Amino acid sequence: MTHPQEKPLLLVITSGLRHYREYLLRSMSHRYRVHLIDSVAPTWELPYLYGSTVVSDTGARSVLEAAREVAAREAVSGVMSWHEEHIVQAALVAEELGLPGTAADTVRRCRDKFATRTALAAAGLPQPRFELTGSREEALAAAERLGYPVVIKPRAAGGSQGVVLVHDPAGLSRQFETTRDVPVPHAPDFDRVVLVEEYLEGPEISVDAVVHGGCVTPLFVGRKEVGYPPYFEETGHRVDSADPLLSDPDLLRALTGIHEALGCSDGWTHSELKLTPQGPKLIEVNGRLGGDLIPYLGMRASGIDPGLAAADVACGAAPHTAPSAAGVAGVRFFYPEHNDSVIASVGFDDDGLSTETDLLVTLVEPGDVVSPPRQGLIDGRVALATAVAATARECADALDRAQGALRLSVTEPSLAPVR
Repeated sequence: MTHPQEKPLLLVITSGLRHYREYLLRSMSHRYRVHLIDSVAPTWELPYLYGSTVVSDTGARSVLEAAREVAAREAVSGVMSWHEEHIVQAALVAEELGLPGTAADTVRRCRDKFATRTALAAAGLPQPRFELTGSREEALAAAERLGYPVVIKPRAAGGSQGVVLVHDPAGLSRQFETTRDVPVPHAPDFDRVVLVEEYLEGPEISVDAVVHGGCVTPLFVGRKEVGYPPYFEETGHRVDSADPLLSDPDLLRALTGIHEALGCSDGWTHSELKLTPQGPKLIEVNGRLGGDLIPYLGMRASGIDPGLAAADVACGAAPHTAPSAAGVAGVRFFYPEHNDSVIASVGFDDDGLSTETDLLVTLVEPGDVVSPPRQGLIDGRVALATAVAATARECADALDRAQGALRLSVTEPSLAPVR
């Protein structure tokens, strides 16, 4: 039996939201001593921690100082973060302490969508045509050159914040400032922050992959459900352990080329691509585990543990990536109908639920004020449901039944229309 002090010590930079990330900490704690560095004292995280450091802020300077103090006391084996705003800090810690990981400059290149586009363009890899703009006038001129419809997006934001499909100059003019002004903590102060991109036809997928010694191994393919046009709110995902894309040569070739062009050598990546008639084309690469419970769905569908695989590679060990199960898992998110809805009650009726139902989670409490996209994005979700089944049809049926079982009551909903 391994004693706790014999387990490798792993630094984790911020924990995130419990409903979306607890399963990762739970898994890691079985094999690693987890030391959390965050700006708030741990609460729900405590059963999974070996230690913690509370910093005044989670900027690079504070995180590096905290990591140095831990490393001065005992040997650190690895560092990681699954939070978009802190992956650069984790990479800087790895560089300073001589730990495994992708170089900080590469992680910055993933965070900066323009830098990603530039690197892929230099390598001749498939992606939408694009231009970087700093004003409404520049964006309008770029859209004319690219041809409507176009997608506008912030240069460094995550979670689909500020990403909008626009069909004409009036729509671009109306949406530009909101996209430009999306707050992006811990990012450089760019002068030009709005990307204008060619709109690609085709379904969008995500690929969660582990990278070890430059070898890219895709583990989970997420089939997205997107709603609330012209925005790109991800309203659900489905992961099939037998998805044919996991062995598709075009996709594997594209993923390998993308990671080589960006310089990703070790860690976990979450890539989003469009399956166009010309083949897969990259939308973006995130240097972290996917959000929205996608890795959790992969774990439930295939048996591959994303928390352990990500921790292993962060500590320089070969990750275990062999599936031990075969199934389909999905998640669906639920939203209020109106902006500024005041929650009176929310829950699920047990009657009518499927045996394939996995999780039923309420994300808000009475008195909370929430809105659907665009006014509300992830923070506009009132509940989620997951299901695990033998087939995609059974999984979808279970989620439909969970949606029918949702009981949401709001008071004083805004009469303002959803925009």
